[in-house]
Amino acid sequence: ASAAVTRAVALVAVPVAEAASAVARAADKAAVILTTISRFRSREKGKMPFKRFLKEVSKSLLLAFLFVPAIGEASEKADLSQQIKAAHEAGKLVGLHSVAIYQRGKLVAEAYFEGEDQSWGSSLGIVQHGPDTLHDLRSVTKSVVGLLYGIALQDGLVPGPDEKLLDQFPGYVDLKGEADRDAIRIQDVLTMRMGTDWNENLPYTDIRNSEIAMERAKDRYRFVLSRKMVEKPGTAWRYSGGATALLGRLIARGTGKSLDAYANEKLFKLLGITKFEWARGSDGEASAASGLRLTVHDLAKIGMMMMDQGRYQGQQIVSAEWIREILSPKADLKSGLRYGYHWYLAPGGNPPRWVSGFGNGGQRLTLQLQAGVVLALFAGNYNQRDGWKMPVRLIEEILVPALERR
Repeated sequence: ASAAVTRAVALVAVPVAEAASAVARAADKAAVILTTISRFRSREKGKMPFKRFLKEVSKSLLLAFLFVPAIGEASEKADLSQQIKAAHEAGKLVGLHSVAIYQRGKLVAEAYFEGEDQSWGSSLGIVQHGPDTLHDLRSVTKSVVGLLYGIALQDGLVPGPDEKLLDQFPGYVDLKGEADRDAIRIQDVLTMRMGTDWNENLPYTDIRNSEIAMERAKDRYRFVLSRKMVEKPGTAWRYSGGATALLGRLIARGTGKSLDAYANEKLFKLLGITKFEWARGSDGEASAASGLRLTVHDLAKIGMMMMDQGRYQGQQIVSAEWIREILSPKADLKSGLRYGYHWYLAPGGNPPRWVSGFGNGGQRLTLQLQAGVVLALFAGNYNQRDGWKMPVRLIEEILVPALERR
Protein backbone atom coordinates (compact mmCIF):
# COMPACT_ATOMS: atom_id res chain seq x y z
CA ALA A 1 0.00 0.00 0.00
CA SER A 2 2.83 2.37 0.88
CA ALA A 3 4.41 1.73 -2.54
CA ALA A 4 1.12 2.63 -4.23
CA VAL A 5 0.90 5.85 -2.23
CA THR A 6 4.49 6.72 -3.16
CA ARG A 7 3.75 6.20 -6.85
CA ALA A 8 0.58 8.28 -6.62
CA VAL A 9 2.41 11.13 -4.94
CA ALA A 10 5.16 10.94 -7.58
CA LEU A 11 2.62 11.12 -10.40
CA VAL A 12 1.27 14.35 -8.94
CA ALA A 13 4.71 15.77 -8.18
CA VAL A 14 5.71 16.54 -11.78
CA PRO A 15 2.80 18.88 -12.67
CA VAL A 16 2.91 20.41 -9.17
CA ALA A 17 6.62 21.13 -9.57
CA GLU A 18 6.01 22.69 -12.98
CA ALA A 19 3.22 24.87 -11.63
CA ALA A 20 5.28 25.94 -8.61
CA SER A 21 8.15 26.94 -10.85
CA ALA A 22 5.90 28.99 -13.11
CA VAL A 23 4.40 30.76 -10.09
CA ALA A 24 7.87 31.46 -8.67
CA ARG A 25 9.11 32.94 -11.93
CA ALA A 26 5.99 35.06 -12.30
CA ALA A 27 6.37 36.29 -8.71
CA ASP A 28 10.00 37.27 -9.34
CA LYS A 29 9.03 39.28 -12.42
CA ALA A 30 6.03 40.84 -10.69
CA ALA A 31 8.18 41.98 -7.76
CA VAL A 32 10.56 43.80 -10.11
CA ILE A 33 7.71 45.45 -11.98
CA LEU A 34 5.93 46.57 -8.77
CA THR A 35 9.17 47.99 -7.39
CA THR A 36 9.68 50.01 -10.57
CA ILE A 37 6.10 51.31 -10.50
CA SER A 38 6.47 52.29 -6.86
CA ARG A 39 9.61 54.24 -7.64
CA PHE A 40 7.92 55.92 -10.59
CA ARG A 41 5.00 57.00 -8.38
CA SER A 42 7.40 58.34 -5.76
CA ARG A 43 9.01 60.47 -8.44
CA GLU A 44 5.60 61.72 -9.57
CA LYS A 45 4.75 62.86 -6.03
CA GLY A 46 8.04 64.69 -5.80
CA LYS A 47 9.44 62.37 -3.16
CA MET A 48 12.49 61.36 -5.22
CA PRO A 49 15.01 63.60 -7.04
CA PHE A 50 15.24 62.97 -10.78
CA LYS A 51 18.85 61.69 -10.69
CA ARG A 52 18.01 59.26 -7.90
CA PHE A 53 14.92 58.20 -9.83
CA LEU A 54 17.05 57.29 -12.88
CA LYS A 55 19.50 55.40 -10.68
CA GLU A 56 16.74 53.39 -8.99
CA VAL A 57 15.01 52.55 -12.26
CA SER A 58 18.36 51.42 -13.70
CA LYS A 59 18.74 49.08 -10.75
CA SER A 60 15.30 47.65 -11.42
CA LEU A 61 16.06 47.09 -15.06
CA LEU A 62 19.33 45.40 -14.15
CA LEU A 63 17.42 43.09 -11.83
CA ALA A 64 14.89 42.37 -14.56
CA PHE A 65 17.50 41.43 -17.15
CA LEU A 66 20.10 39.72 -14.97
CA PHE A 67 18.79 38.63 -11.59
CA VAL A 68 15.38 37.28 -12.53
CA PRO A 69 16.63 35.08 -15.39
CA ALA A 70 19.24 33.64 -13.01
CA ILE A 71 16.47 32.75 -10.58
CA GLY A 72 14.54 31.21 -13.44
CA GLU A 73 17.53 29.12 -14.57
CA ALA A 74 18.14 27.85 -11.05
CA SER A 75 14.51 26.95 -10.54
CA GLU A 76 14.35 25.27 -13.96
CA LYS A 77 17.39 23.16 -13.07
CA ALA A 78 15.74 22.12 -9.82
CA ASP A 79 12.48 21.48 -11.69
CA LEU A 80 14.01 19.27 -14.37
CA SER A 81 15.93 17.24 -11.81
CA GLN A 82 12.79 16.93 -9.68
CA GLN A 83 10.70 15.86 -12.65
CA ILE A 84 13.19 13.08 -13.41
CA LYS A 85 13.12 11.94 -9.78
CA ALA A 86 9.33 12.06 -9.68
CA ALA A 87 9.02 10.09 -12.91
CA HIS A 88 11.43 7.49 -11.53
CA GLU A 89 9.38 7.19 -8.33
CA ALA A 90 6.26 6.79 -10.47
CA GLY A 91 7.80 3.81 -12.24
CA LYS A 92 8.20 5.58 -15.57
CA LEU A 93 12.01 5.35 -15.67
CA VAL A 94 12.64 1.82 -14.47
CA GLY A 95 16.31 0.90 -14.32
CA LEU A 96 17.65 4.46 -14.46
CA HIS A 97 20.91 4.76 -12.52
CA SER A 98 22.28 8.23 -13.32
CA VAL A 99 21.59 11.10 -15.66
CA ALA A 100 23.38 14.41 -16.28
CA ILE A 101 22.06 17.02 -18.71
CA TYR A 102 24.03 20.03 -19.89
CA GLN A 103 22.95 22.89 -22.13
CA ARG A 104 25.59 25.06 -23.75
CA GLY A 105 28.13 23.83 -21.23
CA LYS A 106 26.02 24.42 -18.11
CA LEU A 107 24.58 21.66 -15.95
CA VAL A 108 20.78 21.91 -16.09
CA ALA A 109 19.77 18.64 -14.41
CA GLU A 110 21.20 15.60 -12.65
CA ALA A 111 19.73 12.67 -10.76
CA TYR A 112 21.08 9.49 -9.20
CA PHE A 113 19.37 6.32 -8.03
CA GLU A 114 20.02 3.01 -6.34
CA GLY A 115 19.88 -0.14 -8.42
CA GLU A 116 21.44 -3.45 -9.36
CA ASP A 117 24.48 -3.04 -11.58
CA GLN A 118 27.16 -4.97 -13.39
CA SER A 119 30.72 -4.51 -14.54
CA TRP A 120 31.06 -6.08 -18.00
CA GLY A 121 28.59 -8.82 -17.09
CA SER A 122 29.77 -9.46 -13.51
CA SER A 123 27.24 -8.53 -10.84
CA LEU A 124 28.07 -5.63 -8.53
CA GLY A 125 24.92 -6.11 -6.48
CA ILE A 126 22.91 -3.07 -5.38
CA VAL A 127 24.82 0.16 -6.04
CA GLN A 128 23.95 3.64 -4.79
CA HIS A 129 24.93 5.63 -7.86
CA GLY A 130 26.28 9.14 -7.63
CA PRO A 131 28.23 11.75 -9.62
CA ASP A 132 31.54 9.92 -9.05
CA THR A 133 30.33 6.34 -9.64
CA LEU A 134 31.97 4.47 -12.50
CA HIS A 135 29.50 2.73 -14.82
CA ASP A 136 29.64 0.52 -17.90
CA LEU A 137 29.24 2.40 -21.17
CA ARG A 138 28.78 -0.90 -22.97
CA SER A 139 28.52 -0.08 -26.69
CA VAL A 140 28.84 3.66 -26.17
CA THR A 141 32.46 2.54 -25.95
CA LYS A 142 32.29 1.99 -29.71
CA SER A 143 31.50 5.66 -30.27
CA VAL A 144 34.44 6.70 -28.08
CA VAL A 145 36.70 4.44 -30.18
CA GLY A 146 35.34 6.20 -33.28
CA LEU A 147 36.63 9.47 -31.82
CA LEU A 148 39.99 7.91 -30.91
CA TYR A 149 40.43 6.71 -34.48
CA GLY A 150 39.96 10.28 -35.68
CA ILE A 151 42.60 11.51 -33.22
CA ALA A 152 45.08 8.86 -34.37
CA LEU A 153 44.30 9.68 -38.00
CA GLN A 154 45.04 13.37 -37.55
CA ASP A 155 48.39 12.30 -36.04
CA GLY A 156 49.07 10.15 -39.11
CA LEU A 157 49.19 6.94 -37.09
CA VAL A 158 46.35 4.92 -38.65
CA PRO A 159 45.25 4.26 -42.24
CA GLY A 160 42.72 6.60 -43.88
CA PRO A 161 39.13 5.66 -44.70
CA ASP A 162 39.92 4.75 -48.32
CA GLU A 163 42.68 2.25 -47.47
CA LYS A 164 42.06 -1.49 -47.95
CA LEU A 165 41.44 -3.35 -44.69
CA LEU A 166 43.38 -6.57 -45.33
CA ASP A 167 46.44 -4.57 -46.38
CA GLN A 168 46.63 -3.40 -42.76
CA PHE A 169 46.80 -6.98 -41.45
CA PRO A 170 49.74 -8.60 -43.27
CA GLY A 171 49.76 -11.47 -40.80
CA TYR A 172 46.52 -12.77 -42.33
CA VAL A 173 47.62 -12.91 -45.96
CA ASP A 174 45.93 -16.30 -46.28
CA LEU A 175 42.56 -14.53 -46.10
CA LYS A 176 43.25 -12.64 -49.31
CA GLY A 177 42.06 -13.78 -52.72
CA GLU A 178 38.29 -13.39 -52.35
CA ALA A 179 37.22 -10.36 -54.39
CA ASP A 180 34.63 -8.98 -51.97
CA ARG A 181 36.81 -9.51 -48.88
CA ASP A 182 39.77 -7.87 -50.61
CA ALA A 183 37.57 -4.86 -51.39
CA ILE A 184 36.72 -4.01 -47.76
CA ARG A 185 37.97 -0.53 -46.87
CA ILE A 186 38.57 1.16 -43.53
CA GLN A 187 35.51 3.29 -44.24
CA ASP A 188 33.42 0.11 -44.33
CA VAL A 189 34.74 -0.75 -40.88
CA LEU A 190 33.99 2.72 -39.52
CA THR A 191 30.42 2.53 -40.85
CA MET A 192 29.84 -1.18 -40.05
CA ARG A 193 29.28 -2.09 -43.70
CA MET A 194 31.99 -4.73 -44.05
CA GLY A 195 29.65 -7.20 -45.74
CA THR A 196 30.68 -10.05 -43.41
CA ASP A 197 28.38 -12.28 -41.40
CA TRP A 198 27.89 -11.01 -37.85
CA ASN A 199 25.02 -11.59 -35.41
CA GLU A 200 24.62 -9.74 -32.13
CA ASN A 201 20.85 -10.13 -32.05
CA LEU A 202 21.26 -13.09 -29.71
CA PRO A 203 21.58 -12.42 -25.95
CA TYR A 204 25.08 -11.61 -24.76
CA THR A 205 24.81 -14.61 -22.48
CA ASP A 206 24.67 -16.83 -25.60
CA ILE A 207 28.04 -18.08 -26.89
CA ARG A 208 26.59 -17.96 -30.42
CA ASN A 209 26.45 -14.15 -30.16
CA SER A 210 29.24 -12.99 -32.46
CA GLU A 211 30.80 -10.59 -29.95
CA ILE A 212 30.88 -13.28 -27.26
CA ALA A 213 32.33 -15.76 -29.76
CA MET A 214 34.99 -13.19 -30.67
CA GLU A 215 35.92 -12.74 -27.00
CA ARG A 216 36.26 -16.53 -26.64
CA ALA A 217 38.34 -16.96 -29.81
CA LYS A 218 42.09 -17.60 -29.61
CA ASP A 219 42.70 -14.81 -32.11
CA ARG A 220 39.94 -12.22 -32.10
CA TYR A 221 41.22 -10.43 -35.22
CA ARG A 222 41.36 -13.56 -37.33
CA PHE A 223 37.89 -14.40 -36.08
CA VAL A 224 36.54 -11.04 -37.30
CA LEU A 225 38.43 -10.92 -40.59
CA SER A 226 37.53 -14.48 -41.58
CA ARG A 227 33.74 -14.23 -41.22
CA LYS A 228 31.80 -15.34 -44.28
CA MET A 229 31.04 -12.63 -46.84
CA VAL A 230 27.25 -12.21 -47.11
CA GLU A 231 27.04 -8.84 -48.89
CA LYS A 232 29.25 -6.61 -50.94
CA PRO A 233 31.23 -4.27 -48.68
CA GLY A 234 29.88 -0.75 -48.35
CA THR A 235 26.29 -1.70 -49.20
CA ALA A 236 24.45 -2.77 -46.04
CA TRP A 237 24.78 -1.83 -42.37
CA ARG A 238 25.28 -4.74 -39.98
CA TYR A 239 25.91 -4.06 -36.30
CA SER A 240 29.34 -5.43 -35.42
CA GLY A 241 31.50 -5.26 -32.33
CA GLY A 242 34.09 -6.98 -34.49
CA ALA A 243 34.42 -3.86 -36.62
CA THR A 244 35.25 -1.84 -33.50
CA ALA A 245 37.78 -4.45 -32.39
CA LEU A 246 39.61 -3.96 -35.70
CA LEU A 247 39.67 -0.19 -35.19
CA GLY A 248 41.03 -0.68 -31.68
CA ARG A 249 43.78 -2.92 -33.02
CA LEU A 250 44.77 -0.42 -35.69
CA ILE A 251 44.94 2.35 -33.08
CA ALA A 252 47.06 0.27 -30.70
CA ARG A 253 49.43 -0.87 -33.44
CA GLY A 254 49.77 2.56 -35.01
CA THR A 255 50.37 4.40 -31.74
CA GLY A 256 52.47 1.72 -30.08
CA LYS A 257 50.25 1.95 -27.00
CA SER A 258 47.34 -0.02 -25.62
CA LEU A 259 43.94 1.37 -26.55
CA ASP A 260 43.21 2.52 -23.01
CA ALA A 261 46.64 4.13 -22.60
CA TYR A 262 46.21 6.06 -25.84
CA ALA A 263 42.69 7.11 -24.81
CA ASN A 264 44.02 8.36 -21.49
CA GLU A 265 46.83 10.38 -23.10
CA LYS A 266 45.01 11.88 -26.07
CA LEU A 267 41.42 12.21 -24.83
CA PHE A 268 40.75 11.63 -21.15
CA LYS A 269 43.52 13.76 -19.66
CA LEU A 270 42.66 16.65 -21.95
CA LEU A 271 39.05 16.49 -20.77
CA GLY A 272 40.05 16.36 -17.11
CA ILE A 273 38.98 12.71 -16.82
CA THR A 274 41.13 11.03 -14.18
CA LYS A 275 38.91 8.12 -13.16
CA PHE A 276 38.10 5.34 -15.62
CA GLU A 277 38.35 1.61 -16.19
CA TRP A 278 38.61 -0.41 -19.38
CA ALA A 279 37.80 -4.12 -19.26
CA ARG A 280 40.14 -6.55 -20.99
CA GLY A 281 39.41 -9.82 -22.72
CA SER A 282 41.04 -13.14 -21.94
CA ASP A 283 43.81 -12.25 -24.42
CA GLY A 284 44.67 -9.12 -22.42
CA GLU A 285 43.35 -6.75 -25.09
CA ALA A 286 41.17 -3.81 -24.01
CA SER A 287 37.64 -4.46 -25.25
CA ALA A 288 37.10 -1.80 -27.90
CA ALA A 289 33.48 -2.84 -28.38
CA SER A 290 32.13 -2.50 -24.86
CA GLY A 291 34.72 -2.33 -22.08
CA LEU A 292 34.90 1.32 -21.02
CA ARG A 293 33.62 2.59 -17.63
CA LEU A 294 33.28 6.30 -16.84
CA THR A 295 31.33 8.57 -14.51
CA VAL A 296 28.21 10.17 -15.95
CA HIS A 297 29.67 13.69 -15.90
CA ASP A 298 32.89 12.58 -17.58
CA LEU A 299 30.85 10.93 -20.32
CA ALA A 300 29.01 14.24 -20.74
CA LYS A 301 32.38 15.99 -21.22
CA ILE A 302 32.93 13.90 -24.35
CA GLY A 303 29.56 15.10 -25.63
CA MET A 304 30.36 18.73 -24.87
CA MET A 305 33.64 18.41 -26.74
CA MET A 306 31.78 17.08 -29.77
CA MET A 307 29.22 19.87 -29.47
CA ASP A 308 32.08 22.38 -29.76
CA GLN A 309 33.49 20.82 -32.95
CA GLY A 310 36.11 18.78 -31.15
CA ARG A 311 37.24 21.54 -28.77
CA TYR A 312 37.15 21.51 -24.99
CA GLN A 313 37.92 24.63 -22.97
CA GLY A 314 39.53 26.16 -26.04
CA GLN A 315 41.77 23.19 -26.88
CA GLN A 316 41.24 21.26 -30.12
CA ILE A 317 41.22 17.57 -29.17
CA VAL A 318 39.50 15.98 -32.17
CA SER A 319 39.69 17.73 -35.53
CA ALA A 320 36.58 19.60 -36.63
CA GLU A 321 36.82 17.72 -39.92
CA TRP A 322 36.48 14.36 -38.15
CA ILE A 323 33.49 15.62 -36.17
CA ARG A 324 31.87 16.63 -39.45
CA GLU A 325 32.55 13.14 -40.82
CA ILE A 326 30.90 11.60 -37.76
CA LEU A 327 27.84 13.80 -38.28
CA SER A 328 27.66 13.05 -42.00
CA PRO A 329 25.23 10.15 -42.71
CA LYS A 330 27.04 7.18 -44.24
CA ALA A 331 24.54 4.33 -43.82
CA ASP A 332 20.77 3.90 -43.52
CA LEU A 333 19.40 1.52 -40.90
CA LYS A 334 16.17 -0.46 -41.21
CA SER A 335 14.89 1.34 -38.11
CA GLY A 336 15.02 4.66 -39.97
CA LEU A 337 18.07 5.86 -38.09
CA ARG A 338 21.33 6.60 -39.87
CA TYR A 339 24.97 5.94 -39.04
CA GLY A 340 28.11 8.01 -39.32
CA TYR A 341 31.56 6.96 -38.16
CA HIS A 342 30.54 4.77 -35.22
CA TRP A 343 27.76 7.14 -34.09
CA TYR A 344 24.00 6.92 -34.61
CA LEU A 345 22.28 9.84 -36.34
CA ALA A 346 18.69 11.03 -36.31
CA PRO A 347 16.50 10.36 -39.38
CA GLY A 348 16.53 13.20 -41.91
CA GLY A 349 18.52 16.41 -41.99
CA ASN A 350 22.19 17.08 -42.55
CA PRO A 351 23.53 17.80 -40.05
CA PRO A 352 21.09 15.62 -38.14
CA ARG A 353 18.90 16.87 -35.33
CA TRP A 354 20.71 14.63 -32.87
CA VAL A 355 23.68 12.26 -32.67
CA SER A 356 24.06 9.48 -30.13
CA GLY A 357 26.03 6.55 -28.81
CA PHE A 358 23.86 3.63 -27.64
CA GLY A 359 24.79 0.89 -25.18
CA ASN A 360 23.26 -2.33 -23.90
CA GLY A 361 21.11 -1.75 -20.83
CA GLY A 362 20.01 1.75 -21.81
CA GLN A 363 23.36 3.58 -21.79
CA ARG A 364 23.24 6.83 -23.77
CA LEU A 365 25.30 9.81 -24.81
CA THR A 366 22.99 11.98 -26.87
CA LEU A 367 23.62 15.44 -28.35
CA GLN A 368 20.64 17.58 -29.34
CA LEU A 369 22.62 19.75 -31.73
CA GLN A 370 20.33 22.73 -32.30
CA ALA A 371 19.42 23.07 -28.63
CA GLY A 372 23.04 22.69 -27.51
CA VAL A 373 22.05 19.90 -25.13
CA VAL A 374 24.19 16.96 -24.02
CA LEU A 375 22.54 14.07 -22.17
CA ALA A 376 24.60 11.34 -20.49
CA LEU A 377 22.59 8.49 -19.03
CA PHE A 378 23.37 5.20 -17.30
CA ALA A 379 20.91 2.39 -16.67
CA GLY A 380 20.79 -1.24 -15.58
CA ASN A 381 18.35 -2.80 -18.05
CA TYR A 382 21.02 -5.13 -19.43
CA ASN A 383 20.13 -7.67 -22.12
CA GLN A 384 16.53 -6.43 -22.33
CA ARG A 385 15.26 -5.92 -25.86
CA ASP A 386 13.20 -2.91 -24.79
CA GLY A 387 16.03 -1.37 -22.76
CA TRP A 388 16.12 1.54 -25.23
CA LYS A 389 12.61 2.67 -24.32
CA MET A 390 13.39 4.23 -20.95
CA PRO A 391 16.02 6.71 -22.24
CA VAL A 392 13.70 7.65 -25.12
CA ARG A 393 10.84 8.24 -22.66
CA LEU A 394 13.02 10.50 -20.53
CA ILE A 395 14.04 12.51 -23.58
CA GLU A 396 10.62 12.76 -25.22
CA GLU A 397 8.40 13.16 -22.16
CA ILE A 398 10.63 15.17 -19.81
CA LEU A 399 13.64 16.73 -21.53
CA VAL A 400 12.07 17.97 -24.77
CA PRO A 401 9.06 19.64 -23.06
CA ALA A 402 11.45 21.30 -20.60
CA LEU A 403 13.56 22.65 -23.47
CA GLU A 404 10.47 24.01 -25.19
CA ARG A 405 9.63 25.98 -22.04
CA ARG A 406 13.10 27.52 -21.72
